[in-house]
Amino acid sequence: MGGRTVRILLAAGGTLCLAQPALAHPGHVGHGFADGWAHPFHGLDHLLAMLAVGLLAVRAGGHGLWLLPASFAGALLAGGALAAAGVPLFGVEYAIATSVIVLGGLLALARRPARGWEVAIVALFALFHGHAHVAELSGGASFASSAGGFLLATGVLHLAGIAAGSLALRALDRPALRIGGGAIAAAGMAILATLI
Repeated sequence: MGGRTVRILLAAGGTLCLAQPALAHPGHVGHGFADGWAHPFHGLDHLLAMLAVGLLAVRAGGHGLWLLPASFAGALLAGGALAAAGVPLFGVEYAIATSVIVLGGLLALARRPARGWEVAIVALFALFHGHAHVAELSGGASFASSAGGFLLATGVLHLAGIAAGSLALRALDRPALRIGGGAIAAAGMAILATLI
C-alpha cells in the first residue's frame, strides 16, 4: 500500500474524529486495577482493535511482532495520561470505531504498508483508546492502578491476536488473515453506524 493510500485513510479517520465526542461505554466507572483490567473486555470496539494489532504483528513478523503491540501500549498509556491531565480529545468514540475499520482494513489488504506507517497508524488510534479508558473512570480512581489494569488486559488481547494469527498462518495461510481483517473492518463499520 502506497503512502497516498495511507494518507487518505488517515485523513478520513481524522475527519470522523472532528465530530462531537460521545461516550459509547456508559457505566464504566472505575476505581482501580480491576476496572482498568475489565474495561477493554467490555467494549467490542476495544476488543477487536487490540486483537487486530496482534494479528497485524503476526503478519509483520520480525521486529514487527513486538514493535506494533509495544507502540500500541505506549500510545495507549500516553492517551490515558492526556485524559488524566484533563486534556480533551474530540471524537474519541468515533476514532475508536474508525480504528476497528482501519486496522481490519490493513489486515484485509494484500500488501502491507511500510512499517513506519503501520506503527504510526497503530499508535495514533491507541491514543484514543487510552484516552477513553481513563476518561470513563470516576474522579477518585487511581490512574496508575487503572493503567496497570488496562495495559495488562491490552497485552493479553494482543497475545490472543498473535496466537490466533500464528495458528491461522500455520493452518490456513495468509488469506485467513485477510478474511479476518475484512470481518473486523465490517464489525467496525457496524459499530460506527451506531454512533452516527
